[in-house]
Amino acid sequence: MDPARHPFEMDDDGAEELGSLVAPLLPCAEVAREGPWPSLDPVTEFLAGRYGRWACGWNWSVGEGDVDGGVVQVWCCSSDSVATPDATAPLVVEALQEWRGWLEDLAERFAALAPPENTAVSSAGLWYWERACTRLVTVVADRTQAESGWYGHCMQVLRWFLARNGIDEGQAEEIVENAVGGRFGSWIAPDVSVIDAVSSRLARGVGGIG
Repeated sequence: MDPARHPFEMDDDGAEELGSLVAPLLPCAEVAREGPWPSLDPVTEFLAGRYGRWACGWNWSVGEGDVDGGVVQVWCCSSDSVATPDATAPLVVEALQEWRGWLEDLAERFAALAPPENTAVSSAGLWYWERACTRLVTVVADRTQAESGWYGHCMQVLRWFLARNGIDEGQAEEIVENAVGGRFGSWIAPDVSVIDAVSSRLARGVGGIG
């Protein structure tokens, strides 16, 4: 996940143009209520083809939406958010912009939280990983409102951070899975002791200790 690899800027004219391209791809409200997720596939495929795979998260809304546990607030779910194509298209554009803003925010946090180069794997060096995990879990819990399935995106963000710092994808998945290990749950914001435990386990996993 690196927004810098997929530049994205959109002014009012660009947003209006995108809305006009999205509108013909949208289902009517009746179809959206009958089969919400597949009915939006043409929109998602178009956005991903135009901007990159990052755009697939445009409708990853907070709580029990089209996909559980996201951060997008402007979009609820297809059964509630889809009206007429002309009314819904601007909402899709706004949701895409909100999702992109979150990815750019994460990229800035990743850069700020990255351990200094050549940091030794020691008790002192592990502190950087603990700090990063603590802050990332906290911000994801806040943005997702710790709603249904929020921990799925939280674990994804932690994997992205590890990958951003040169850790193999498979190893990152194992480290995060071992660190979280069922300690997070839907509709429950983790308390300080839980976050501390997860952060410590993640740091030890990076250091090959735990």
